[in-house]
Amino acid sequence: MGQTIIEKIIQLHSKDEAVSGRIVWMDLDIRSARDFGGPNVVKHYEREYRDSPLADKSKTFFTFDLCAPACTLKYADNQQACRDFARRHGIEVFDVDRGIGSHVLIEEGLARPGSTIVGTDSHMNVLGAVGCFGQGMGDVDIAFAFKTGTTWFEVPESVKVVLIGKPSAATDAKDLTLFLGKELGTKKIALRSAEFYGETVKDLGLAGRITFCSMITEMAGIIGFIPEYGAELAGEMKRFSGRAFSPASADKDALYADSLKLDVTGLPPQVAVPPSPNSVKSLAEVRGTRIDSGFIGSCTNGRTEDFARAAEILRIRKVKKSVMLKVVPATRRVYEELLKRGILETLFESGAIVVNPGCGGCAEGHVGLTGKGETQISTGNRNFPGKQGKGRTYLASPAVVAASCVAGEIAGPEDL
Repeated sequence: MGQTIIEKIIQLHSKDEAVSGRIVWMDLDIRSARDFGGPNVVKHYEREYRDSPLADKSKTFFTFDLCAPACTLKYADNQQACRDFARRHGIEVFDVDRGIGSHVLIEEGLARPGSTIVGTDSHMNVLGAVGCFGQGMGDVDIAFAFKTGTTWFEVPESVKVVLIGKPSAATDAKDLTLFLGKELGTKKIALRSAEFYGETVKDLGLAGRITFCSMITEMAGIIGFIPEYGAELAGEMKRFSGRAFSPASADKDALYADSLKLDVTGLPPQVAVPPSPNSVKSLAEVRGTRIDSGFIGSCTNGRTEDFARAAEILRIRKVKKSVMLKVVPATRRVYEELLKRGILETLFESGAIVVNPGCGGCAEGHVGLTGKGETQISTGNRNFPGKQGKGRTYLASPAVVAASCVAGEIAGPEDL
């Protein structure tokens, strides 16, 4: 019997037979903890293992991205507790200046095709964008991973999803992702790995794949992979890792729990409306909804390409006076690219509020939160009540967010 992509990756890291439904012990290439969850990892480690050595300090990292720099005393204490632990054990820290941890692992060449990475981040499965098995886990499990370099895992079933047709020219990866969330909901790939095929997803670059894979969590999936790729992605990944890009592919006789076909022909821009990221409508259905603020960033849409698209719209326009547009680059590398290409200047001159790299509004106390009665349009991945404050959040692409902030209501570039 052939293997799916997730079975192949786990098999390379386990002596047990990697068959869906089976619990196996799996070796981990990288284990990480962020400033949320990281302090508890330290507490568990020091209580259970005291000062005993880690399995491999060169494969162990801290990433600070949720509240960077610390904007509350609690986060300041938490981050320092992790730094102190890191110094004692010789662990590298990607500190508050570096940005979103999962993105930094890609840029540092640590997240590679076929590798296994765990961390205290529910969106660690964004690493599926580069053919890497990434998984968020609890602090007790991560402390165990720090100590042993292994974890147990139930090999998930896989679903094959084929996208047919070509969407409208106005859509991008975020629109495809939101459409996918509407069609798959939280049941069709729940607790499963998904493999996506079709020319539309094959043509996606790294930024688009990150957007696509980052919201698998909101569909209750384990991880998503896009095995087909083009030369542009291969070149970008080689620059990061120094190695040829060669992700795993499923065997022709691999066994899938389900096989789905979704038609995206002519798909228009999409918007997720409160209270769920899977409650999705076309832009036309929500056009004209008044907004108070906008947010561009997060692990879903914080790459250079995302801000470049927004800058195209804002280059000769201004954010409406009554609207706040908040911009948070994913990483320091992205921030540098925005500076060099003049994108940051364009965003600033349009009236946007630009801050340092990080997760932004997904973290309490950071840029992107909403107040009671506020309506925000965001490129983030979640709009559950209370997630980003007491306001109402709509999810959309960078282009729609930028256009909406100019118009003062939900709009597309063509409406300006």
